[in-house]
Amino acid sequence: MPCTVSMTVNGKAVSREVEERTLLVTFLRDQLGLTGTHVGCDTSQCGACVVHIDGRSVKSCTMLAAQADGAAVTTIEGLAAADGALHPMQAAFREHHGLQCGFCTPGMVMSAVDLVTANPSPSEHDVREGLEGNICRCTGYHNIVKAVMAGAEAMQGGTMKAAAE
Repeated sequence: MPCTVSMTVNGKAVSREVEERTLLVTFLRDQLGLTGTHVGCDTSQCGACVVHIDGRSVKSCTMLAAQADGAAVTTIEGLAAADGALHPMQAAFREHHGLQCGFCTPGMVMSAVDLVTANPSPSEHDVREGLEGNICRCTGYHNIVKAVMAGAEAMQGGTMKAAAE
C-alpha cells in the first residue's frame, strides 16, 4: 500500500509516494537519484549504505523510508559544501589514500564524520572500533584509519598535514 513520505534530504525538502516496505536506501537511490549511497549486502553487515538521519549515522538498508518521514537526511552527496568544496573528512580520505575501489568509501566517510562528531579527538583504537560496522574488501584499513585521524584534526580546525606528521 502506498504512503507519502516527506523529509529534508541534503538540505532540500522532498516528498514522494512510496510503497510502505520501501527501504530508505532504495528511496534515496531510485526515487531521488542519490546513488552515492551504495547497496552492498542488504543485510546491514557492510556499512556501504550509511547516511545521517538527524545527525546520526544509520545503515539505510535497515530503515524504511517511512521511518525517516519528517527527518533530516544527509547522504554523501550532501556532505560537501554548496560551492563543491569537499568536507574535511572527504578531503582527508582523498589526501591519505583512504580508498581503493571506492565502493565502501561513502559509508566509511559518513560513519567517520559521525564518529568524530561524537569524539573529536579519537585515538587509533577509537577509529578502528568506530568503523567496525563498515567493511572494506580492498584495503588493510591502515590508510582509512590514517584518513579518519587526519579528517578529525581538520574538522577541529587543524590541518591535514599537521595530523599526518
